[in-house]
Amino acid sequence: MTPHRRWSLQLVWLIPIIAALIGGWLGIKAMLDQGPTITISFSTAEGLEPEKTRVKYRSMDIGRVTGIAFSEDRKRVIATVAISKQAKPFLVEDTRFWVVRPRISGTQISGLGTLLSGAYIGMDVGESSESKRKFVGLDVPPIVTIDLPGRHFQLQASDLGSLDVGAPVYFRRVQVGSVVAYELDKDGVGVKLRVFINAPYDQHVKADTRFWQASGFDMVLDASGIRLNTESLASMLLGGIAFQTPAESAQAAPAQGGASFTLYPDQGKALRLPDTAEETYQMVFDESVRGLSVGAPVDFRGVVIGEVTAIHVDFDAKKLDVRIPVEVRLYPDRLHGKVKQGAVPPGALIEKLVARGLRAQLRSGSLVTGQLVVALDFFPEAPKAAVLKRSGPAEIPTTASSLQELQATLLSLARKLDKLPLEGTVSDARKSLQALENTLVATERAVKRVDSELTPQAGRTLTDLSRTLVNVEKTLDSLQRGLLAEDAPMQRDVRETLREVSRAAEAMRSLSDYLERNPGSLLRGRVEETVK
Repeated sequence: MTPHRRWSLQLVWLIPIIAALIGGWLGIKAMLDQGPTITISFSTAEGLEPEKTRVKYRSMDIGRVTGIAFSEDRKRVIATVAISKQAKPFLVEDTRFWVVRPRISGTQISGLGTLLSGAYIGMDVGESSESKRKFVGLDVPPIVTIDLPGRHFQLQASDLGSLDVGAPVYFRRVQVGSVVAYELDKDGVGVKLRVFINAPYDQHVKADTRFWQASGFDMVLDASGIRLNTESLASMLLGGIAFQTPAESAQAAPAQGGASFTLYPDQGKALRLPDTAEETYQMVFDESVRGLSVGAPVDFRGVVIGEVTAIHVDFDAKKLDVRIPVEVRLYPDRLHGKVKQGAVPPGALIEKLVARGLRAQLRSGSLVTGQLVVALDFFPEAPKAAVLKRSGPAEIPTTASSLQELQATLLSLARKLDKLPLEGTVSDARKSLQALENTLVATERAVKRVDSELTPQAGRTLTDLSRTLVNVEKTLDSLQRGLLAEDAPMQRDVRETLREVSRAAEAMRSLSDYLERNPGSLLRGRVEETVK
């Protein structure tokens, strides 16, 4: 009977043992299926909730936030995240995390889907082979992910302008990339930008590709009229970058990823041929340089050959005189680009031109803005001078501006006018005006007298003269009728006289014929002709 009791007790404990084994196996399986636990440091815990906030990669849940705590220095928050086992290979050195929440910036709107579902942690898997368990979260989502095809390039600019992270990059007015980051140079003299160009457009970036800021719009006024250039409405409002490759380099090999380029302020400067050489000169002006600024062009008969780099003030304590030295940078290649190689040694062209009368002069560059430019031109009447070489930059002689000469002429004229006896002249002029006024009054009175007294008499005289002329006309008519009437006595006498004249003419004709036949009759007398 005793063995039977021991066997019944073993059957009773069999079920709990089996259950314990199953539970242990499930626990071990859960532990084996559990993924790693990582920590992510964020600047704020906004949008994070333990056991609610999920971690997603390509919209798929791969983990959850299990706890949130402050860092040791209490400047950041540490989120403890449980990652699924299948996502363990994603936890490498360059993997990035960020909180996806609704964001509205000048260039983009993102995270609107989280308004209903709540914020979550986004993930961008890196390409490194080294695993990692502690990460620093990004404050803003990355513009491009690591697996996006394309290449990054570095741009160096003097200032950021209106650009921002996410600003578009254009190629032939097609958006092909964006600005992903920017930072100041270590020395603070410029800004370094990092742009990403999507594939396959990154193949159009060559070694000599030119980048320029396409923010706003560029208005050009020339002989063809007014042109307004802009890449897009977005670039006008939010800023942007454009690039272009010279035609001669279109077939060149693409630039390597990470290559550095200069970011020019506008398209004109970007596409301008690079200057291989430059020379620094100084020009000293004795007049006001108001309106002249650093960067103002230096032109030679309308062709820009340099720019102003500095404006100083030189005070001569001995002469108590103030002069304005202006430092300029000239590009000699623009001056002797057509000169045969070796005809003019480098640096000697300016000296030869100055010897021929080349001088620097301040001229107005715009009547609207009042800006000045430094103009180089020939002045044959200027005194002879040469390039003055000192310890610093060589000095190009200057001449007074046209405006200053006009002001000097007007000042001289004003001084001459000031010396004239204006008070006496004005007094004499007043007396002359008074005499003229009296003469005009007397003339007015005479005219009124003529109008009142002489005009009626003149009218009567004209009437009598008219009557006389009528009588004369009648007398002439009567005389004409008495002389020209057919039965008038005078007509008869005239006809009789004409007949007598006709007979006398006939006798003279007969005498002439006789003398022609008998010329000797003038001596012998008339001889009666014998009738045969």
